[in-house]
Amino acid sequence: MSFTGFNNEDFNVFTIEGLDERMDTLKTTIRPKLEELGGMFAPFLSVETGDEMHPHVAKHARRTKNPPSDTWVAFASNSRGYKMLPHFQIGLWETHLFIWFAVIYEAPNKVELGGRLEADIDRIYNDTPKDYMWSLDHTKPASTPHGDLSKKDLQNMFSRLQNVKKAEILCGINIPRDEAVHMAADEFIAQTEAVFKKLLPLYKLA
Repeated sequence: MSFTGFNNEDFNVFTIEGLDERMDTLKTTIRPKLEELGGMFAPFLSVETGDEMHPHVAKHARRTKNPPSDTWVAFASNSRGYKMLPHFQIGLWETHLFIWFAVIYEAPNKVELGGRLEADIDRIYNDTPKDYMWSLDHTKPASTPHGDLSKKDLQNMFSRLQNVKKAEILCGINIPRDEAVHMAADEFIAQTEAVFKKLLPLYKLA
């Protein structure tokens, strides 16, 4: 295993001014690690989900002016893309790492998924660990701990997925930067596997 974990240099990429400058450093520091994680977790997720999963490392190719404020590797059952499908992500902002199950605004079956989530709300509410996070926008770092949500809050999120065209839903964990830089590689891999297993029921519903 050549993955060595994340360090402060990786997180500091997001403080570099200028699109070209930030992208150049991102390509040499973070991207190789995300590619390694992609190769490592695609087979794991293929076994766990029963679907052949493909890694997609963010290229940020459409950007012409604003440098990326986060980056990730996504895993989906299509080799050509992931945004239209329920998928898993590993990535980082300047402040934290994230490990997500995600359905973002491009997914065409959000109405159906929102209905399934709503129908299974009791189990989801009871089985999701209190320190897991929910997000309604993958482009922003903010998220809400499950332990802070009422069942009604969760229901509103699932309803929004059915009724708002640009709605998204993500669930998983954040690992603060200070904690992430001190995690050994095998510790991070073990935690990621555990999180993906915990998120599997959401993927199965989707």
